[in-house]
Amino acid sequence: MLLPTGCAVSDAASDPLAVRVFPEPPHPYRSPFQRDLGRIIHARAFRRLAGKTQVFTHRYSDHFRSRLTHTMEVAQIARTVAVTLGLNEDLTEALALVHDIGHPPFGHAGERALDDALRHHGLRFDHNLHALRIVEHFELRYAAFRGLNLTLALREGIIKHSRDYSAAEHPELSEYLLDLRPPLEAQIIDLADEIAYLTADFDDGMEAEILDLDEIRKHVRIFEHFFVPMQAEYPDAPSKLVFNEALKRVLNALVNDLIAETGRQVKAAGVTTLDDIRNAPHRLAAFSPEMEELRLEAKRYLYANLYNCEELARDHEAAARVIAELFRAWTVDPSLLPSSYASRVQEEGAPRVAADYIAGMTDNFIMTQYEEFQNKL
Repeated sequence: MLLPTGCAVSDAASDPLAVRVFPEPPHPYRSPFQRDLGRIIHARAFRRLAGKTQVFTHRYSDHFRSRLTHTMEVAQIARTVAVTLGLNEDLTEALALVHDIGHPPFGHAGERALDDALRHHGLRFDHNLHALRIVEHFELRYAAFRGLNLTLALREGIIKHSRDYSAAEHPELSEYLLDLRPPLEAQIIDLADEIAYLTADFDDGMEAEILDLDEIRKHVRIFEHFFVPMQAEYPDAPSKLVFNEALKRVLNALVNDLIAETGRQVKAAGVTTLDDIRNAPHRLAAFSPEMEELRLEAKRYLYANLYNCEELARDHEAAARVIAELFRAWTVDPSLLPSSYASRVQEEGAPRVAADYIAGMTDNFIMTQYEEFQNKL
């Protein structure tokens, strides 16, 4: 099923979405979005995702998802959706790979802790906005410019893939067309993200023996819908393998629904051009109402029984303590920061610079910094 001609974003260098802040000559055989994809993969911030928590820290097992492996799963799902809908798969994959590049260590607990620390100084931490600063400023790989010089499509997608920002609250983002919808390639990233972490977290939660199979079957209808026929088809298989078969089908059902419903919404809206997508009254990438209800039910179950469980709560508290203490120390005495960060304090302020330093760390590195800090007390 292909979207109407014109909905797929062109690869041509003349495409306004392919414009870069610093003009570069076209590559002889790689499209602008293929070049963006390569720049993201080779970025230091992308590599650091391997050492950042998704849900489980390494104290549980090295088998669980990291922020990097989660990102790869999102990219696989998003590219499948893009190809099926006739979108630009290179742009979609690049957006998927960059969507979490702004996350700090310790997963969402780390992000909350960093945001809480900054609030005391009248500031906020937003991983989308931080990701934009990474690709525009912090990555240093080119002699001609700072950052990665990504196309407008990538920079806009970093900002707008998961939420809408107010132009009044964020005038610094005016170039990213905040009053318009993002291209469909960006819109599907957030939903591919939902699919990836929803199914992966059931998998890792079971592997960690925090979630219970019988309880999942009792409270998560979409899982039970697929588990029953898989149990009948594989009556002698270990329950873990039957669980895997059911979970794969949950993922497929979510992907199939996203493709079908997005295509339906595009057709119903009469969309034929990118301008039509931008001016639509709402985002066109979506799950059907029925699937959205089932997805939210599964998500609520994970929050109640995994994300907020007592065992993970201890990790969240420890993460918050580490970040709060280091942030406080570096804000009170910025001379303790590495010279490359301390030199920015006068211009940007100690709180923002300390937050930037922390946000770039892997879990292991921040724990090393914390141990060294504790030893000096």
